[in-house]
Amino acid sequence: MPARPPEPTIASLRDASSEGAGDSLARYWTFYWAVADAQLTRWLPRRPSRVLDLSGGGGRSAGRAAAAGHSVLEVRDPLLDRRTPRRAGVPGNGRHDRDNGQSATRGATAVPVIGDSGALRFVGDASMDAVIAENRVLSRHLATETTVAEIARVLRPGGRVLLCVDSLTLGMALLAEQNYWAHLSDVPSAEVVLVPWPDGTITRCFWADQLRELLTEVGLEVEWIRPRTALSPSTVEHVLSASPDALPRLVRSELNAPPPDDSLGIHLLASARRRTR
Repeated sequence: MPARPPEPTIASLRDASSEGAGDSLARYWTFYWAVADAQLTRWLPRRPSRVLDLSGGGGRSAGRAAAAGHSVLEVRDPLLDRRTPRRAGVPGNGRHDRDNGQSATRGATAVPVIGDSGALRFVGDASMDAVIAENRVLSRHLATETTVAEIARVLRPGGRVLLCVDSLTLGMALLAEQNYWAHLSDVPSAEVVLVPWPDGTITRCFWADQLRELLTEVGLEVEWIRPRTALSPSTVEHVLSASPDALPRLVRSELNAPPPDDSLGIHLLASARRRTR
């Protein structure tokens, strides 16, 4: 039996572009985004709905929601986009992301709005059936409590939010790689964990319990929290290098697997619903 390949470092995940050009983890990111697209498709409302998308990322999630028949208000935040590094599966401004968003939105209803995705003053109370906060947007809004409170405000009773954040597994690995040992020792007792990337940007990282508490405090009921992918990058790379046509089977395995340990993975995905009373 061939030896299992070593796990990639967080640095290699950080520097990977979503296009995969010259990237040793290109197969993993192809799998990652196939899983993300399938998770969103499975999560979206079954009936035509009003959807607010805060995710950025070249219109990927907004385009997919619009193509599913929903009326989508896509918030484009120029300040946040300028802070977005090309790392860890985050779409940049490359050809791959633009094409994905444009092709998905042809013939569907998607309205882009330039605005602050952390302060949704231009969106009415209880006016949205669903909110998508993908692409780690809540980790990039360091005052996450304010953004989550705004999401709860604009959701109608019974409305749902799908969100993705950086995990503390990722945060601690980043601190260790940069030799921030004193900061790393403070993580277990910290209420808020802000982690620097080598390029100077900051991300806010969460354990599942912290994320659950954050959502509950603004009147949202957590339906589930799980890592974006339970399969490791090295496993995905190994399988797809041997059998490129295994991608659909890997995606199905990820979607249908029992809920994994939420401490796994670099990103946490959560679904929550606004209470009806």
